Amino acid sequence: MKHLKLLASFIILTLVLGCDKLDELTQFNISYTEEVVIESSVVIDLPFNIYTPEINSNSESTFDNNNTHKDLIEYIELTSMILEINSPSNRNFDFLNSIEIFITAENQPEVRMAWKDNIPSNSGNIIELETSSDDLKDYIKQDKFTLRLETVTDELITSDHYIDVKTNFFVDAKILGL
Repeated sequence: MKHLKLLASFIILTLVLGCDKLDELTQFNISYTEEVVIESSVVIDLPFNIYTPEINSNSESTFDNNNTHKDLIEYIELTSMILEINSPSNRNFDFLNSIEIFITAENQPEVRMAWKDNIPSNSGNIIELETSSDDLKDYIKQDKFTLRLETVTDELITSDHYIDVKTNFFVDAKILGL
C-alpha cells in the first residue's frame, strides 16, 4: 500500500511538472511598434489626445506561427510599453508632464493600458510606462486596434515630435485545445 501511494504521488508530480512544460509551449510574446506625432503647440498643462492609425494586429498569422489559434487564446497582457523620441534627435521627454495610453477595438470599450505621471525633467529620449494587468485578448485577437494617447505637457513644444510606441504583450493559449 505504501508503494502504491508513493507511485501515485510520483505520477501526479510528473503530470503536474509535465503540464507546466507543456503550458510553456503555448506561451509567447507579441510585439508592436507604432509611430505617433506630438505636434507643436502653444498649449501647456491641458490634456490633449493623439490617435494612432488603426494597427493591424496580424494576430492570426502570429498565433499560427506559435502553433495556436485565436479561439484557443486564454489571456493576453501588456508586459511593457516604451516610448522613444525619433525626431527631433536632440529632444527628450522633458516637455511631458504625464501620459496615459488607451486601447480600443471594434465592439470593445476603451481601456487604459499604460501610463506615467510626473515625468521627471531628466527623463532622456526613452521612457518606460507603467502597465495594467488587464486581459487584452479581446483587443489583440481582432484584426485591428487603435491606441489613444492622452498627454499633458509642461513646456512649449516648438516642433513636431515623432515617437515610437513599442509594446510587448504576453500571450497564453490553451494546451492542445483543452
